[in-house]
Amino acid sequence: MNGRLAGRLARVRTPLLLIGVVLSFSARFHEAGWVGWAGLAMILAGLTLVLMPGGAVRRPPIAVRAPVEGRWMAVNSPADRVPSHGTHEFGQSHAIDLIYQPDPDVQWKSVRLWPPARRARSFPSYGRPILSPADAVVVRAVDGQRDHWSRNSWPGLAYLFLVEGIVRGIGAVISPRFVLGNHVILKLDEGVYAALAHLRRGSLRVRPGQRVRAGQQIAECGNSGNSAEPHLHFQLMDSPRTAIAAGLPFAFAYRIDGTEHYGVPKGRQAFTAGPAGRTGGPGRVDAGAWAKERG
Repeated sequence: MNGRLAGRLARVRTPLLLIGVVLSFSARFHEAGWVGWAGLAMILAGLTLVLMPGGAVRRPPIAVRAPVEGRWMAVNSPADRVPSHGTHEFGQSHAIDLIYQPDPDVQWKSVRLWPPARRARSFPSYGRPILSPADAVVVRAVDGQRDHWSRNSWPGLAYLFLVEGIVRGIGAVISPRFVLGNHVILKLDEGVYAALAHLRRGSLRVRPGQRVRAGQQIAECGNSGNSAEPHLHFQLMDSPRTAIAAGLPFAFAYRIDGTEHYGVPKGRQAFTAGPAGRTGGPGRVDAGAWAKERG
């Protein structure tokens, strides 16, 4: 789907859901039966736009710098599927989650039987430096959300998806902090914004209006917001307002077993990022190199 159409659909999907819910709820207070049906139709239309397989922006990826350094692992990667997180909502179509994995002999598990919950500081990702992906201007810097205990056990995930996730999803319509937790929104270019989320409380080093350089540390990795364990959620989008944003594809340099790659690593794929992948500002990825990388 071209960027202009995807952007327009992104602007209406959340309002459709909200208006649909209001109409459906209000139908019980008057006799106009069509109001309830109209509300239901809007809800279905909004859900279709949120979940539709072809609803992502189709354009060459935007070149950025990896927002981390060291050995990390990708989870929920757009290299595997789009939308990477199962939804286009909140500009997440091409989002990626990154977990710090310094020890190659330690296998990461998405779900554990025990313990039911762990302190955020017990995870390797917690406190790792988070870097600006390009020369940019800070649009939003939200701090103050606590770094909660992990939710990566079966009981924890049940609570996250059945209780906490629903509450946070509703709250995100009012403020993105309910889902993103502590986060920074950067303006990389006209119509290109980056969101870096789930940051550690008290670690933000930037403020709105501040100019930052590619590779500059802006915060530390945490476990705030809608997060099962400490990790970085990174995405590009066409608007600083996540509720009406369309996700944008991106690519950065990384290494696997000493071999340089350019794009985005696949899910559960460990990679190393560092100064070699430095990019000053957003740009277009060479189409030939991108096609070769994608195979």
